[in-house]
Amino acid sequence: MGIGAVGGAVVIELSATGVREVAAIGAHCDDVAIGVGGTLLTLTARATVSTRVHVFVIAGEDSRREIEERHALAALCPGAEIEFTILDVPDGRAPGYWEAIKTALEAFRRTCEPDVVFAPQRDDAHQDHRLLAELVPTVFRDHLVLGYEILKWESDTPRTTIYHPLSRKIAEEKARILLKHYPSQTDHDWFDEDAFLGLSRLRGVQCRRPHAEAFVVEKATVDFGKV
Repeated sequence: MGIGAVGGAVVIELSATGVREVAAIGAHCDDVAIGVGGTLLTLTARATVSTRVHVFVIAGEDSRREIEERHALAALCPGAEIEFTILDVPDGRAPGYWEAIKTALEAFRRTCEPDVVFAPQRDDAHQDHRLLAELVPTVFRDHLVLGYEILKWESDTPRTTIYHPLSRKIAEEKARILLKHYPSQTDHDWFDEDAFLGLSRLRGVQCRRPHAEAFVVEKATVDFGKV
């Protein structure tokens, strides 16, 4: 942990080095890329050893969107070993498939031992995202879970508590990958470069960096050392 002054303000920095295994959980094909794409780019680019990324998505199996997801995450995690678990739960119907999703998530948990888990945050207005946010801590009980935000038209932008700074280059590369690899989503009026860079710039302002991705943390332990 480091404490330093940035632009006249005191910033507390918590270092999370040595991340080798990541679980990235989303409701739909593109959630992970939108919420944590820049962080994945940074993690895999800085890794001195191969990083393993375990992806769990509840909707999109055997569809055009699954193909998009695989190509996008390969671009966002260059050099990483990526394992996919993609289910076929209908979009917008996750609450009706609670038991199937819970069972699949428990099976997914047995395949990995991640250093960090990225998942939706509890106050997301979309019922599929919110259901996953509620289930993930019941399965990954002893892990750091970072709840990411998903840009969309609902006014559910969370009050974030943890920021991962991004360079402008990384933020722009994330936006480029999103637009290139998710053509099925480009008809949404919020799915464009200005929106993605606008949100990451806002989060960057909040942590005094050029850009950032932001997360909600429900629980974490800080070790100040043994006496």
